Amino acid sequence: MSLAVAHRLDLDVRILASSADDPAMTAGGRGMIGDIDDLATLTAFAAQVDVVTFEHELVPAAALAALAARGVCLRPAPSAFALIDKATQRRWMADHGVAVPPFAIGTTGEDDVAVIEQFAADHGWPVVVKLSRGGFDGRGTVLLEQAGPLPFPFGSTFVVEPFLPLERELAVLVARRPGGDDVLYPVVETHQVDGMCREVVAPAPVPDRLASEAAHMARTIAAEADVVGLLAVEFFVADGSLSVNELAMRPHNSGHYSIEACETSQFENHLRAVLDWPLGSTRLHSPAAMVNVVGIDTTNDPRDHLAAALAAGSAAVHLYGKTPRRERKLGHVTALRPEPAAALAAARAVAAALSP
Repeated sequence: MSLAVAHRLDLDVRILASSADDPAMTAGGRGMIGDIDDLATLTAFAAQVDVVTFEHELVPAAALAALAARGVCLRPAPSAFALIDKATQRRWMADHGVAVPPFAIGTTGEDDVAVIEQFAADHGWPVVVKLSRGGFDGRGTVLLEQAGPLPFPFGSTFVVEPFLPLERELAVLVARRPGGDDVLYPVVETHQVDGMCREVVAPAPVPDRLASEAAHMARTIAAEADVVGLLAVEFFVADGSLSVNELAMRPHNSGHYSIEACETSQFENHLRAVLDWPLGSTRLHSPAAMVNVVGIDTTNDPRDHLAAALAAGSAAVHLYGKTPRRERKLGHVTALRPEPAAALAAARAVAAALSP
């Protein structure tokens, strides 16, 4: 989706992909195939471009520090990108006065049982345990009713937090240039299933006070962490109050609706920000809803149902060219309507037709 914007702006973009069937490569991207864990590969790739940015969080922190030491322009910088680690993230936010749920940090195979039991003694069961790095879309997260072995690799850092009675979950995107100029996208509501974002409604149906507070917190975090590019801030709402769940330094699933719904999409503003170009308006054209198309099994391919989906209603369909498998995001659907509820109903109908 970033590549589509780059093509429209005639930008010369190079991609470091893990395989030739990476969606950005099959969509016409140019670049190289290589291992992101290999510093020599990263160095060779960085030599081809003026600016390096990211669309996921799996690049090793040590490698990024080595690239920065060699003068490679990384946006966001390694100091900000380090906050993708959930343990580092929580410590940083707590140190900077950002409201976060109570938490403790431990290491699997060493102090995991003791850390979890002590935390539960202080805050009650059940608890949620999250792998500090590498977990996403519900993977790397477990709900525990009692302490026991964790299904994570030995020596992994984890974060434990209470299982909160949530009223809703929100997200805010900030696009920020190197000099500090920024723009905020509307506060949206996200709906999760088993830890994976399934639906997004824009704007979020929350009081202005809560939306303003979320926007202010997101902008403050972006400035204090000196993020360049896109920052996504995910919030919990419990007892009418906000706390930050997670941060992501990249275009984010909660902003996919912006392709159709906003004057400037998150993907375009991310590229503008990392190139230090003027940022575009984030004004909503209309209330909108996005529904993810999630794999059912290896045989049910949304492409086989595209004609039926296009007949199911007026909505924008985005398929990613990924091989189908259970619980894999294969695409998304966005609908615009005068009322958010109508937009959500329309997007759901088309998404359901893609995965019958």
